[in-house]
Amino acid sequence: MPKPIIWSPLSENDFISILDYLQINWNEKVVSDFIDITEDVIGQITTNPTQFPIINKKKQIRKCVITKHNTLFYRDRKESIDILRIFDTRQDPHKLKF
Repeated sequence: MPKPIIWSPLSENDFISILDYLQINWNEKVVSDFIDITEDVIGQITTNPTQFPIINKKKQIRKCVITKHNTLFYRDRKESIDILRIFDTRQDPHKLKF
């Protein structure tokens, strides 16, 4: 049975910011496609949370590329999967905090 997904406040803000950017600079189709891709990736994570590489062993944080410009960071816990961030890879990597 798939584990429940828990979005951190940071990841929710990241997702909304990305959607706002896409809506302003692109169009509804691009926004819809990004939502679909994100849902597909989260579905893959719930099915097999260990399929993506660990980038921080101490904190057990895993990384999943959504698009070439967006990466999802998550943690597989015993009872749930925590989505920590959705990071725009065009930003300064030093801005990435969990």
